[in-house]
Amino acid sequence: MSASVTTAKHPFVEALVAGGRALPQSPASWLNLRRAKALERANALSVPTTRDEEWRFTDLAPLNRLRVAPADHKAAVVDVAPFIVPEAALRLVFVDGVYAPVLSSRNALPAGVTVTTLGEGLSANPALIEPHLAAHANVEQQLFTAYNTAWLRDGAWVHVAKNVLLREPLHVLHIASRPDAASCPRCLIVAEAGSECTVIEDYVAATAEAYFTNTVTEISIQPQARVRHVRLQRESLAAIHIASCAVSLAKDASYVSQSVAFGARLSRYNLDVVHKGEGAQAMMDGLAMISGQQLADTHTTTDHLHANGRCTQLHKTIVGGSAHAVFNGKVLVRKGAQLTNSAQQSRNLLLSPNARVDTKPQLEIFADDVKCAHGATVGQLDAEQLFYLTCRGLPDVQARNLLTYAFGAEIVDRIPVKSLVAQLERSVMAQTQASI
Repeated sequence: MSASVTTAKHPFVEALVAGGRALPQSPASWLNLRRAKALERANALSVPTTRDEEWRFTDLAPLNRLRVAPADHKAAVVDVAPFIVPEAALRLVFVDGVYAPVLSSRNALPAGVTVTTLGEGLSANPALIEPHLAAHANVEQQLFTAYNTAWLRDGAWVHVAKNVLLREPLHVLHIASRPDAASCPRCLIVAEAGSECTVIEDYVAATAEAYFTNTVTEISIQPQARVRHVRLQRESLAAIHIASCAVSLAKDASYVSQSVAFGARLSRYNLDVVHKGEGAQAMMDGLAMISGQQLADTHTTTDHLHANGRCTQLHKTIVGGSAHAVFNGKVLVRKGAQLTNSAQQSRNLLLSPNARVDTKPQLEIFADDVKCAHGATVGQLDAEQLFYLTCRGLPDVQARNLLTYAFGAEIVDRIPVKSLVAQLERSVMAQTQASI
């Protein structure tokens, strides 16, 4: 089925439509239908503005200054050495959204674990992919998710079979290498009942120029399965990064997320977790550390559909220069989701007089036997702690660096990959010294 394309209303959207129009049809007819539906929906949606409640703190005007073109279908060769995670059982590398086999490390995996491209997965076992691909992410209401789906030609495919426990992490590395390129990375993770895995989703840059990354991840965690999701955004400081992650939790399933954002001139991350079974659990940690003119916007939704759900969330921002951080976290407890226990904290540190934070934790509760709490703090470095450190001989700048580093390291240190923690701690320290 071919997709009809209407006239774009926005120059940036027009470039995206042109890229989607050029994609070849997939051998999977159901995927062509989903892509066509997504393109039709995307053309019915407008680019969000600050008049839209969900985007009121995030001005997408920088999109107007981008003259992006879709990256070509051949991956450039770049240096991956600075980003290698030695503990990883396998590394899949995508450059500008295109799979790069020469840069990937396709080691042997235990029986029942499949990590490959979506293209290869669709050829080998499409029945495993069809129930999940473009089935969890919100195509109906999110413009950028719809365009990513309309562009969908390949991506990362992670499948862990029933009762298989994979101890080593899997590393999905996305590298941006071309200025003015637009890419739409895609990742699909399915953990069958009783299984366990850790996936590192990593976005880095091999160029300091402007480009656009529009990424979507879908995660299906089936009964009693456990997925730990480490998400790193280390894009160019001139880039625009729009991302969406949709997580589906079945009965007694567990999702643990650590999300760290350092890069991009403008970044937006939507994380939507739906508790589709009783007793599902989620723990979501986030850290955004920005300075200069950066804007980092994180929107999360935790939707409790069934009883006995658990969720804890801690989101931190460190904001220097004239940067602007946004956090909007919604916890929704549906009628009948009794005995839900959900707690959310937003903690924000301002390092300069021009830094800005907008934080909005939300609770919407339609059940009467629940335990839910939320809170937000915005402040500067503690004067008493600074005084304590300087009285013991630390210079003022070093004392400020140490306190700022400790604030961010609380999130980074929870990542269960030692080499990655070391990489990120060096980045936190470097940015701390640059921001003070």
